[in-house]
Amino acid sequence: MSSKVPMTVVGAQRLREELQRLKTVERPAVIEAIAEARSKGDLSENAEYDAAKERQGFIEGRIMELEDKLARAQIIDPKDLSAEDKVVFGATVRLEDADGNEVTYQIVGDDEADIKENKVSISSPIARALIGRREGDVVEVKAPGGVREYEILQVAYL
Repeated sequence: MSSKVPMTVVGAQRLREELQRLKTVERPAVIEAIAEARSKGDLSENAEYDAAKERQGFIEGRIMELEDKLARAQIIDPKDLSAEDKVVFGATVRLEDADGNEVTYQIVGDDEADIKENKVSISSPIARALIGRREGDVVEVKAPGGVREYEILQVAYL
């Protein structure tokens, strides 16, 4: 897989921090747990050893995944964008639905998406509907719960 992975500066930093934690805290801890479980004798019936080895496999897999994503990262700083008020990756968009409710989303990479932080993935239905549109446009979003309509009130590059 050699395709670029779009992510914001903040998203890339979070992945770097997770990678650092896995390498400097989690990996040494699981190696120690394996050594301790090994010292207890028979490995064929040692649940602690099996659990530690499984955890080690997960950690090593995640380290490889993060290193790959960071190597392929196309880091985009929304502050540097000049998209002429268009909704693009990294943009923060304030929307109003048909009932007059307002919501604000930032369009981010798949690994950064967190609805609690109002960050939606570039591959989500709402982001796909918004990309390329401008303030004042009305968009229809085909979501699992049905079609929803939003008016774009503001596009910002924060």
